[in-house]
Amino acid sequence: MPSLHVCPLSRLPETVAATGASHVLTLVNFGTPLERPALIDAENHAVIGVSDIAEPRDGHVLPADEHVAGILAFARAWPRDKPLVIHCYAGISRSTAAAYIAACALAPERDEGAIADALRAASPSATPNPLFVAIADRMLDRDGRMVAAIGRIGRGAEAFEGTPFCLTLP
Repeated sequence: MPSLHVCPLSRLPETVAATGASHVLTLVNFGTPLERPALIDAENHAVIGVSDIAEPRDGHVLPADEHVAGILAFARAWPRDKPLVIHCYAGISRSTAAAYIAACALAPERDEGAIADALRAASPSATPNPLFVAIADRMLDRDGRMVAAIGRIGRGAEAFEGTPFCLTLP
């Protein structure tokens, strides 16, 4: 069964090794020091340079259509025979939003609320970036259901960084 694994940057190498992942999606600020795990081929690693913000801020990159399009393209190109690891700096906001977006895109028939509930059950600290979710909701023609589902599960538990977790896909 295909699976999405989410982790913080500090746990990336161990998560890739433990899961046997073939693909990695990275969402970090431009300039963040980053080393691709040795087990991942360069063509199976995508880096999206974007800040974890939902409103414009000087010196930061606001999530936009091109960032969500990058998440969608990478998730759809992933062959699903081995896990996909998605990470950001803390494993709480950008990466959980990307995992939610990927799960919604790869299972268009699945209820947004059920996916959000699975996300919350897997990660008490998950707090998906609301702007990423809103952009994806529009791009995936989910008519506000993604935004409503993430709003319903609310902000996750306070944490410096998230604990690695898994979302399985049907």
